[in-house]
Amino acid sequence: MKKRIRCAAVVPAAGMSSRMQGINKLFYEVCGMPVIVITLKALQSSELIDEIVVSARESDISDISRLCAEYGIEKATHVVEGGKTRLDSVLAGIKHTGRKHGLIAIHDAARPLVSGRIIEETITLASKWSAAAPAVPVKDTIKLASGNIVSKTLPRENLFAIQTPQVFERNLIYAALTQASEKNLSITDDCSAVELLGMKVVLSRGEYENIKITTAEDILLVESIIRSREAKT
Repeated sequence: MKKRIRCAAVVPAAGMSSRMQGINKLFYEVCGMPVIVITLKALQSSELIDEIVVSARESDISDISRLCAEYGIEKATHVVEGGKTRLDSVLAGIKHTGRKHGLIAIHDAARPLVSGRIIEETITLASKWSAAAPAVPVKDTIKLASGNIVSKTLPRENLFAIQTPQVFERNLIYAALTQASEKNLSITDDCSAVELLGMKVVLSRGEYENIKITTAEDILLVESIIRSREAKT
């Protein structure tokens, strides 16, 4: 009998939305629903995710807990206080997940358009290879520059934009993030911490629609994609 994959999702949501012109992007309503709720509903709908833990700012904990109850996010077992950095928030979330979960899926709270296929494919790959993340080939030519002076044009065929959820074997990601924290390393994603341990990360097939809301313009794009999806159903 095939062993069932047990995976918990950690959702770091303690950011300051500093590039959102004063808008708290997680509570901003898109097509009548807060962004954080759209994200959590996407995770909840996956049969491979058993539990969701949200790491939030202390001031947002009660509001996120209320939204989870209001929208029936039953897999959200904890909304905990995050840290000053993404690394700290993810570690806080992992500590509150059930030990029975051998895999941890880390997903951006402001990435609401993730599909079920991405979630399940990435979790399945991580169950085989210990670390996996969705990615899409970059569309633009990328230049390496110092100041305003280009020093190198990077080969586009080897460049990928990494998305979430990034999924890892539980002990691996906990050890990787703990080491990064102890060494006070600045990492931009969770894969980076695993790579610093010398471990390989396998890429799953991402989607260009799986965007992260970073600026106010992104909200308009997310709303457009949601309406387009609704029109097709």
